[in-house]
Order: sequence, then C-alpha cells, then structure tokens
Amino acid sequence: MAKIKLTKNELKVQKDALKMYKRYLPTLTLKKQQLQTEIRTIELKAREVRAQRVALEKEFDEWISVFGEADAFKPGMVTVKNIKKRYGNIAGVTIPVYDGADFSRGDYDLYDTPLWIDMAADRMEKALSLDLEAEVLDEQVRLLSQELRTTTQRVNLFEKVKIPETKSNIKKISVYLGDEQVASVVRSKISKKKLQAAADAEKEAE
Repeated sequence: MAKIKLTKNELKVQKDALKMYKRYLPTLTLKKQQLQTEIRTIELKAREVRAQRVALEKEFDEWISVFGEADAFKPGMVTVKNIKKRYGNIAGVTIPVYDGADFSRGDYDLYDTPLWIDMAADRMEKALSLDLEAEVLDEQVRLLSQELRTTTQRVNLFEKVKIPETKSNIKKISVYLGDEQVASVVRSKISKKKLQAAADAEKEAE
C-alpha cells in the first residue's frame, strides 16, 4: 500500500476515489455476468453445430454405402472458395459472425461419375459449412473469454483491493485528523490556562 498524506485534501481525494469505484463496480459486475451468459450460449450453439456435423457425416456415409461406390466421391471435389463474415458487438467486444461460404467444385466427367455425385457434393458443402460455423463460434468464445478475464480482474481489483484500501485510508486519515483536532483543543485550553495564570500572577504582583 502506498503511503498517503494525512491531510484534509487527501481525505477528499480518497472519498472521491471511493465514490468512483462504487459507481463503476455495478457496471463491471453486470458486464461480467453478461459475458458469462453469452459464452455459455455460444458454447451450446457450437456443440449443436458439431452434433449436426456428426449426424450429417453418419448419414452421408450410410447413404454412399447404399450405392456401393464410396470411392467415386473424393473430398477434394469440393473446396472452400470464400468465407462470408460480418461483425457484431457483445458487451463492447467486436466478434465475427458466420454468414455462409462460397464453394468450388472440382472438374469431373459427368459420364465417368455416378449420378449421385452432385447430391454428395451438396452434402459435403453443408458439412464444410458447419465446420466453418463452428470455427467462427469458437473464435467468438475466445474473444469473449479474453474480455471476461480482463473484466473479472477489474471486478476483483475494485472489490478486494481498491475499495477496502480506500476505506482503510479514509478511516486512517479521519482518525488522524480527529486526533489532531482533539490535540489542538487541548493545546488551546492549556495555552489559555497558562495565559490566565500569567495574568493572575501579574495582578497579584501589583
């Protein structure tokens, strides 16, 4: 704890600081709660997206096996051409929002490939899109978690350090100033008694 001046001016500084901490603490606490809620919501959504991806892949594998031509579809037939993102704001944090993607399909001979290849490519695009959406949701969680750590540190700083420290300083200064005032009154009374005694002594000498 830094050494403080035991003066009236310092007392005012400490009281103003305490008012500021108490004014901002509820806002920080509310922001912390909002971030925690948003992170839980996004994590749940990411799990749902990944569950859809797993279900789609299972359905895809079962569907292809029916045709008995699993080797006909190559993953490289579908590639991501462009990821579409916009940006939103949660509790003052800028986050990316997934808005879809553009895909490219490799060249393949329509005569040499099964008729279901186009349908398989559509499903692969859906699977890739779900992967991309999950990645963006993970990035949202990362950014919000980083802000949550900072906000939590500030809340703890105010609650556990600054407010108790400032209250202690105010009490220390107030006690000191109170003691000084009492001591001043005592000194004043002693001084008056001495003056009165001196005056009385002069009268007696006359």
